[in-house]
Amino acid sequence: MEGPKWLRQSKDKPAFDDLLWSRPENKRYAGKLLIIGGNSHAFNAVSSAYAAALAAGIGTARVMLPDKLERMLSQMFPEAEFTSSSLSGSFARTALGPMCDAAAWADGVLLAGDFGKNSETAILLESFAGKYAGPLVLSGDSLDYFFEDPRPIIDRVQTVLVGSLSQVQKLLVGRALIKHSDDLVRIVELLAGFSKDAPSSVITHAAGQVIVAHGGQVSTTPAEQVDLIQLAAYASVWRLQQPTRPLEALTCGVYCWGSQEVKSDL
Repeated sequence: MEGPKWLRQSKDKPAFDDLLWSRPENKRYAGKLLIIGGNSHAFNAVSSAYAAALAAGIGTARVMLPDKLERMLSQMFPEAEFTSSSLSGSFARTALGPMCDAAAWADGVLLAGDFGKNSETAILLESFAGKYAGPLVLSGDSLDYFFEDPRPIIDRVQTVLVGSLSQVQKLLVGRALIKHSDDLVRIVELLAGFSKDAPSSVITHAAGQVIVAHGGQVSTTPAEQVDLIQLAAYASVWRLQQPTRPLEALTCGVYCWGSQEVKSDL
């Protein structure tokens, strides 16, 4: 196709094998990731993201959850830290300070999801996205909080949005009209056009492909089924380990996630 650069990565061969060979071999230099999410009724997104981040090769990972989960998880999940909850069991607005303090330790942050629906959490996440300047990956229902006004994340640098095609469409209202009925070429064109005008990156799944868009360029990798939370964890690790090559890093993250999925099925 003419126009945007479209890189097609296969399941069996990474598009950027030089990045695979240049990864940190010592955990001390493999980066620090903060994973935030959960509410009193759900925390699977956080636990899944934590396991995937370790599998992806992060040096150190910390997890932050609402303190309504502390009694249940403190023994089961010793890596978790807890901060203030709303009455409904989601994060309270007062969690902003502890989140920012933990983010200052990290090289990157993943908003993993399972935040639930809460007005306090909505204010918190928007405030955090504005205050934290480092690499930020959003997945799961963390994206839903920005449907009404996506500018705080769409126009934010060092940001990766990992979501379903429906979620991506809602975030790109007024920028690109993507339909599930569109073929892959059309979806690639639309996402390339969006990423050319916005500093954030997008990862989604459509037409049997994981699609990465950044800076007007797109990569696709075959995948029939996708766990977007795990994929977001891989994207987080690769994005912070290769900060100067966003498209290449995210594309490598997709390849490594796919390779891990293949191994786990054997």
